[in-house]
Amino acid sequence: MRSALALLMKRNFVVVLLVVMFLIAGVVWRQRNRSQLDAAAAAATTLNTAKAERRDFVRTLRIHGIVEAVQAYMVTAPRLSGSSPTGQGTGGGGVGGGGGGTGPLVVTTLIRSGTLVKKGDLLVEFDRQGQIKAALDRQAEFLDFEQQIAKKEAEHRAARAKDEAELKQAENSVEKASLDMRKNEVISKIDAEKNRQFLEEAKANRQQLLQTLELKKRAAQAELKVLEIQRDRSKAAMVYAQGNSEKMSIRAPLEGLAVVSPIWKGGRMDEVQEGEEVRPGSPILQVVNPALMQVRSRVNQADLSYLKIAQPVRVILDAYPELQFKGRLEQIAPIGIKSNFSQKMYTFISLFSIEGSDPKLIPDLSAAVDVELERIPHAVVLPRDAVAAENGQSFVRVKNGSGFESRKVDLGAVSDAEVVIQSGIEPGAVVLRHAQSREGRPS
Repeated sequence: MRSALALLMKRNFVVVLLVVMFLIAGVVWRQRNRSQLDAAAAAATTLNTAKAERRDFVRTLRIHGIVEAVQAYMVTAPRLSGSSPTGQGTGGGGVGGGGGGTGPLVVTTLIRSGTLVKKGDLLVEFDRQGQIKAALDRQAEFLDFEQQIAKKEAEHRAARAKDEAELKQAENSVEKASLDMRKNEVISKIDAEKNRQFLEEAKANRQQLLQTLELKKRAAQAELKVLEIQRDRSKAAMVYAQGNSEKMSIRAPLEGLAVVSPIWKGGRMDEVQEGEEVRPGSPILQVVNPALMQVRSRVNQADLSYLKIAQPVRVILDAYPELQFKGRLEQIAPIGIKSNFSQKMYTFISLFSIEGSDPKLIPDLSAAVDVELERIPHAVVLPRDAVAAENGQSFVRVKNGSGFESRKVDLGAVSDAEVVIQSGIEPGAVVLRHAQSREGRPS
């Protein structure tokens, strides 16, 4: 009996001990959870508050565009003249014919993008071996035709001398026959008739030699003309090949910054590399004046009324947000361009100048342009989402001790992100942001 009672008491003690331990664990968990919630609430309160600041209020209009150079020289793969056995510079006019080259060109040397160059520095060089070989071949042909012409002229001079000797002999025969005709009165009729026949034959022979000599002269001139044409065509091809060889090396025409242009290759846009082939006329790079840059953008017609020539702007590079430049609006296109999304919406090309320079400021970078529309100096400024509206009046929730109290304020100028407080709070006051959303109303 005693052992059973002792066992029962022992079991009750264990149950009570377990209950007490469970209650203690619950209290500890509740206190820890409350501390975490209070810390999260305090952090949320800290992250969602703002301080009223006295500073210049600036209302801006943001426009996006692309950076470009005001002064730039585009370097393209050369279009070759004439014809070439290598396939480079294939023209439509045969040997020495004009026309742009259609064969690819191999880049052997290319300056790095972003390099500062001086006038005369080498920018890009293409493989010129084919053009050098073509120039040497055309030069050999030219010299060969020169020798053929000299030889043919010597042959013509010798033939002309022989023909002139025969003509002189024929003229002597005519003179001799004419002298013999004077004897006809004192000689027999048969001899007189022979003299007349000799004279007619001599005159006919002389006339025939004169005509033949004229024909031979024309034939010789035509034969020389053919050789001269071939010589001139070879010379033109040689000059074209020499000029093409010089075109293979392109140097900087002005001092500035070299920027390699991306081209379409392999299904994507990428920069040209040394050893790659490019088509004649393809843009390779451009030399820009880094001191004169501008932003080209399209302005929506709804924002056009806010813009005025010479308005100050701030330019921010999307790739380098820490870089900011001053500038101003220089030009607005007088004619709009239809939007791709709506036929009723027009955009206007606008140019914004950039003051100053930086090695990172290069063409083809996307940029944001903030146009200053309004400036109020020494204003009390709050974030726009810190102001709540109710019954046509504006309120802010100002921190008071450990809580926040509603306070009526009078508003001034408003931008997309900030608002000017004319009265109701003082600079330095801490207000709650997203106040409307906290009260269950849309912010």
